[in-house]
Amino acid sequence: MKLHTILGANGNIAQIVSKELDKKGIQVRQFSRNPKKVNPSDDLASGDLLDSLAVSNAVSGAEVVYLLAGIKYVSKIWEEEWPIIMENTIEACITHGAKLVFFDNMYAYDPNEVGNLTESTFLKPESRKGKVRKEILDMLWKAVDERKLTALVARAADFYGPDASNSFINELVIKRMKAGKSPQWLYSGDKKHSFTYIPDAGKATAFLALQEDSWNQSWHLPTDNSFPTGNEITAILNKQLGTNLKLQVMPSWLIILLGFFMSVMKEIQELKYQTASDYCFHSSKIEKAYGIKPTPIEVGLKACLEN
Repeated sequence: MKLHTILGANGNIAQIVSKELDKKGIQVRQFSRNPKKVNPSDDLASGDLLDSLAVSNAVSGAEVVYLLAGIKYVSKIWEEEWPIIMENTIEACITHGAKLVFFDNMYAYDPNEVGNLTESTFLKPESRKGKVRKEILDMLWKAVDERKLTALVARAADFYGPDASNSFINELVIKRMKAGKSPQWLYSGDKKHSFTYIPDAGKATAFLALQEDSWNQSWHLPTDNSFPTGNEITAILNKQLGTNLKLQVMPSWLIILLGFFMSVMKEIQELKYQTASDYCFHSSKIEKAYGIKPTPIEVGLKACLEN
């Protein structure tokens, strides 16, 4: 039986990837500080991604490795830990001859191009978190070019989906509206925005890892190209819930003020461009190459309400 290792087990994407691999008869090794089985046949390996020996042991024997980790949403921690995590992962993959799938976001892209993001958009970040993402991407592609690492980058827009954690649309919109409360949004309710449905992202990531021609390139995961605004999402949910709730938009001054009391509000200020401007993340490459289509936003939102 083939073995694939997931570094950063049990998160939103990791669970979907694990289930998809199990369907293909692949054994999954779950690695994190406190890993849990997703499938009955899963192998569990406890450890810290900052520990190079633990990472190497987790990768040993694996044909493919998925770096799906999320770390605390603080710029300083990202700057300190992400380069170590990527270095440990690359070294382990090269040592053991494993392919690497890195699950990425869009932070490294040029913020001036946020209205039209494709796989060919320049990596030219201005935010601290974006610069960290570019640094570790540079590490990965350098290893591909100079050390014969085989890798691919699977990139998603903002997440949403049933039981999603760390998703602003789930927390500020879906959960609030299900509870009869007004939904909330950041900066502007009239700007287009991209949302990647978690089941789509996980299934497509596993699919890409099993293809022969997907490697050594970046892929945008399937994302609905209707690019709904906050007001449009509110209208869709109002129709599905039979309510008439109004979107509350938090202006820049309020977010700055809240940043003095809430660390997460301080951290998101450097990413203002993602909600204060049109944010359109295109996934036509994977759709044309493999015929994989994204879940329409109306269908995905309905699934979130039913969960």
